[in-house]
Amino acid sequence: MEIIVLSDPAAVGRHAARLIADTLARRRDPVLGVATGSSPLGTYAALAALAREGLDLSRTTAFALDEYVGLDPSHPEAYHSVIDREVTLPLGLDPRKVHVPHGAAADLSAACAEYEAAIEAAGGIDVQLLGIGANGHIGFNEPGSSLGSRTRVKTLAPRTRRDNARFFGGDVEAVPVHCLTQGIGTILRARSVLLVATGEAKAAAVAAMAEGPLGAFCPASALQLHERATVVLDEAAASKLVDREYYDFARDHAPEAAPGLD
Repeated sequence: MEIIVLSDPAAVGRHAARLIADTLARRRDPVLGVATGSSPLGTYAALAALAREGLDLSRTTAFALDEYVGLDPSHPEAYHSVIDREVTLPLGLDPRKVHVPHGAAADLSAACAEYEAAIEAAGGIDVQLLGIGANGHIGFNEPGSSLGSRTRVKTLAPRTRRDNARFFGGDVEAVPVHCLTQGIGTILRARSVLLVATGEAKAAAVAAMAEGPLGAFCPASALQLHERATVVLDEAAASKLVDREYYDFARDHAPEAAPGLD
């Protein structure tokens, strides 16, 4: 796992965006995995700035990590809507190539299977962008999730619902109890993963992910198994890392390689 610590959230967003852009530029038909929540917003803003400067992402296929169960796709906090306004439109993606799990489907199990099949049909994900929950979740894979899991229905943890209540006017009861999410096993099949985190509230989860034991209690720790995992943090999110000196030394003495994540 490569850990890069930068000065502030804006620097995290710019660096992550450049890594994504450089990697997708080397693919004929690039596939990007997109995350929701507050963590990736700086990365999307920086990618949008690159798009305004000429970065062409129109050939990119995108797959979202998750979706609430029971919300109409037009609901402003349904991830169909969130991805449309925060990713698809600002980045100039083709809406026909942007996929979000169907949380309003009559048959949720079938919707999960279809989503896995769609990822495979697209050739797999080249870069999976991730945030991290304060309890260590990636996607909506809450603590206790199987490290080999695939896209499925999950029950959200009370802490996750409390954290996400800010998007629902502060009303935790308005936050759905269930979701569809790519599994940890699905995430690990991406050719490269890029996790971004900012703020002191994420520091304990980041330390558990990178330096704690591998296990279901911190779902993000599964990224220790990935051969191309990059973590970009600001100072606050990195504040609980024990081996910070080494991470900075490794960054400053990195061997020469092509830009990007692979």
